[in-house]
Amino acid sequence: MTNLINAMADLVWYIFIPPIEAFATIEGLSFIFPSLLVNGVPTLEGALVGVLIMLGYIPFNYYGVKTFAKVTSGFGTIKYVIYLLPAFLLLLVYYNPANLTSYHVLPFGVGGIFAAMPYAMFAFGGARVIPDLAEEVKNKTYLIYALIITVVSEGIIYLFFNFTFLTDLNWAKLGLTPGDWAGLANVQGNPFIDLASSHNAELALILLLIGGIVGPFLTGYVYMGTGARVLFASARSGFVNSKMMELHEKYAIPYWALIVFAVVGSVIAFLFAPVPSIYGLIDDATVAGYIGFATNPVALMVLRKQGATSYRVTAGSVIAPIAFIASGLIVFWSGWPAVPYSVVILAAVSGVLGLIGKVKEGFLESLWYMGYIAFLTFMTFIGSDGAMSLVSFDMSTVIVALVSLVVFYPLGIVQGLKQRNFEVHTEALGSKEENE
Repeated sequence: MTNLINAMADLVWYIFIPPIEAFATIEGLSFIFPSLLVNGVPTLEGALVGVLIMLGYIPFNYYGVKTFAKVTSGFGTIKYVIYLLPAFLLLLVYYNPANLTSYHVLPFGVGGIFAAMPYAMFAFGGARVIPDLAEEVKNKTYLIYALIITVVSEGIIYLFFNFTFLTDLNWAKLGLTPGDWAGLANVQGNPFIDLASSHNAELALILLLIGGIVGPFLTGYVYMGTGARVLFASARSGFVNSKMMELHEKYAIPYWALIVFAVVGSVIAFLFAPVPSIYGLIDDATVAGYIGFATNPVALMVLRKQGATSYRVTAGSVIAPIAFIASGLIVFWSGWPAVPYSVVILAAVSGVLGLIGKVKEGFLESLWYMGYIAFLTFMTFIGSDGAMSLVSFDMSTVIVALVSLVVFYPLGIVQGLKQRNFEVHTEALGSKEENE
């Protein structure tokens, strides 16, 4: 049951990301074809282009993981160059360090930094595709280095982008009062395209337009391919139709899972036009993916205590509780109504597929997870970023951290160590040793 909820949290994340990236590509294209958007919302024409983009993701995933890896590596390298070069050019064209010192450096206080964490998590979320493709990697050691290199390199690049944006910001040309940080929320589209356009930096603008189209397209097809693997794994666990487990005879990809992802994503992309409010809903629904993080540190400690794995993460007993607290805080900081939206969608999908698949094993052991999700939802309701604002941001953050550490983290481990789970892991370990 815990696995079902966790799998559905991942699926909700993966189903909604490709349409979001398709919309981001439309935003880039709208600079050349204005008829695709009206007031930041896709027109019927824009929605149809979104569907075509979604279908365009299929070939990049169809021809097997080797082709996928080669194409993605090539596209990724081009993407980095297209992103970094304009940033350097913008620094040369307009560099105003006064933006770093002349206005309040923390306009929304320390709480503003933490409130922005869910957006940062969304930006770093691409790292999760590495473990989700792990089964198709021959040398598992590469996964560790891939994760570390990805997170560190992304962090450096994001810091550089932030520095460039802040020091190149021309308030007047964006129609804002100097120091009006909140007003930046009203600037629509790609902020770097807006910067290049406001400074008449034509070369940077051209490169950024290319990046604004190619970059989201790359991210979209990567998430579609990885999401198909999650759907494949869900079928193997018995949560969805066994058709999702069928592999292509030649390319060994779960082609039915890929087709389902493309069709569902295309429907969502098309709904952007007649139901524009759905974009805000799916943007919020990605919080379900953050909810799924909570089980990882608990699983790490359960497997370690059961001796079900020979590999030991260095300082895992210290990292695990910190990671558990962080996963809960990221959900909490996502605020209201993002958290209840995602929880309702997650509950609906888990409930329907749970009934269809007649999932009932481990129900009692999953109550800690359900309780944790309910607790986080309640805290967003009464917190400063919620519907009631009964508890200050700082205090509610402390409450979430403490309750996560003292109540739900140990409870999850205790439930994971139940006899049946131990037998399953022992059987899996025995099978692994026999194969070796």
